[in-house]
Amino acid sequence: MTPERYELVFADGAEGEEDVVIVSRTEYTGAGGHPVYVDPSGIVRAEISDQGEVRILASGAGQVPARVLRARALS
Repeated sequence: MTPERYELVFADGAEGEEDVVIVSRTEYTGAGGHPVYVDPSGIVRAEISDQGEVRILASGAGQVPARVLRARALS
């Protein structure tokens, strides 16, 4: 069963701090054929495989995708 939501943890860059973003599954699939998840703002978009591999998708011009430290299925 494909999770409806994930918690994505990003490195903040400031003294090892972390940012946590919750993303929810959309009706779309990414280039790899896996579901695309998005945060409420629409800025963070990620394709997440059934193995928990995350590929951040650019949501705007000039955006540099951040590296995800880990992803945890929430539901």
